[in-house]
This record gives sequence, structure tokens and C-alpha cells, in this order.
Amino acid sequence: MGSTNAREMEPGKYTVILEPAASVDLLSNMLRNMGQRSADEGRSFLSKKTEEGKDKADGAPTNRLGEKMFDERVTIYSDPLHSECPTAAFAGDGHPVVHTKWIDKGVITAMPNSRYWAEKTGSKYYPTAYAGASRFGGNRQMIMEGGKQSLEEMIKDTRRGVLVTRLWYIRALDPQTLLYTGLTRDGTFYIENGEIKYPIKNFRFNESPIVILNNIEALGKPQRINGSMIPPMKIRDFTFSSLSDAV
Repeated sequence: MGSTNAREMEPGKYTVILEPAASVDLLSNMLRNMGQRSADEGRSFLSKKTEEGKDKADGAPTNRLGEKMFDERVTIYSDPLHSECPTAAFAGDGHPVVHTKWIDKGVITAMPNSRYWAEKTGSKYYPTAYAGASRFGGNRQMIMEGGKQSLEEMIKDTRRGVLVTRLWYIRALDPQTLLYTGLTRDGTFYIENGEIKYPIKNFRFNESPIVILNNIEALGKPQRINGSMIPPMKIRDFTFSSLSDAV
């Protein structure tokens, strides 16, 4: 009922507050695309780019492991023994899964891989467990550290912005930049001077989780969602490309 009589707003770049249900799929897609093999083979956003006209030297790094790519407040890890969202303690091949930090203060510290690719490249093997009902499928468990604010406190600290409850129909546009498009749904609201003023019509967005995690203004308390722990996030310059009549 809170979304009835929604008003139109012009598309553009806005400060947004993404509830965990809105950002979890974008972040899960990012973690799913952090695989070492696709990076080593030049197919992902973590591939090491060579200068135009030059061949990669033998032994040169082929991925961005160890590079800072996100805001220093971004730390993401997996832990099968996490008290609020535990997973199976073994991967699909029976290998034990342990606490693994994928991103530490914005730096890429580990990349999911297979036992085969780890042996082929002389790398450490990082088995992963999956969140949800299946032990061998679905999204990888993801625990993102956040702040101490509640969602309500984040709204109170916002002079002008948009509260996004959920995103859907998310589709990839560019694997090299992780650019995605999709729609808002289930309630999108205009915030002014710390208060939700009125519901607004849904938007189509064009945005990348790489950009999102570099445009952080604030992080709230992580909440359990889809087998992971994700904080609400206040993001500047989120791109809404057009209006949508979707409900």
C-alpha cells in the first residue's frame, strides 16, 4: 500500500540507499565473476590488461590479485561457521571449506578457483560452499562487513535521495566492467531532509557493483539475506537510465 500513487522523477544520477535485498544479487554476481581462471584468460573485470601493441611478458601477473579496487571500507569474506548464515563445511569435491577473505579493505585477496586451475597455475586452491538449500549450487556465501547504523538512521542522515527496496530483471551488459541493467521493484521512495516523502515510479538502472563499491557514503548493519550477510548501503551517483511502468 505504501507504493500507491507513485510520482514520476527524472532519470539521472542519485544518492541511493540500497536495502540488502536490493544489492545482494549485484554483489553475488560480482563474487561469481571473481574466478581466477576467467581472470587469467582475459575474460573478466579482474583480468590484468596489457598495454596496446605489447605482449604479456612470461611470468607477468595475469590477474589483479593484490590490487586495491574498491573503497577501503569494503571487506567481503566467506565462513562456513558463521553464526547467522552457516553453510556446509565442504565443497562439491569434498574439500574442506575454511574462512576465506575475498576482499580486504578494498584489496582483492583471494579468487575462487578449481583444484585443476590451482594446480595448473601453482596457486592456492580456494574451494567454496554455497548459500541456500543446495550444497552444490546457487550463490556463494558472502559476508560483507558494514557499519553500526540502522536503515532508519541512514535515511535520517540523507538530505536528498532514493530508497530502493529491491532490484530485479538484472541482466549483464559488459563482463569487463560488470555493467548491469535491471529494474527497481517492491517500493521505491523519495527521501528529503531525512524523511521518506512519497513513493516514486520504478526506474531502469545501468550500474556496476565495481562503481557502487567505490561510491560508498555509508554502510549500515549487515542483515541476513539469501544465505549471506549484506549491509544497507548509501551510494552516491547511482545511475537511473529511464522510468519504467513495471510494478
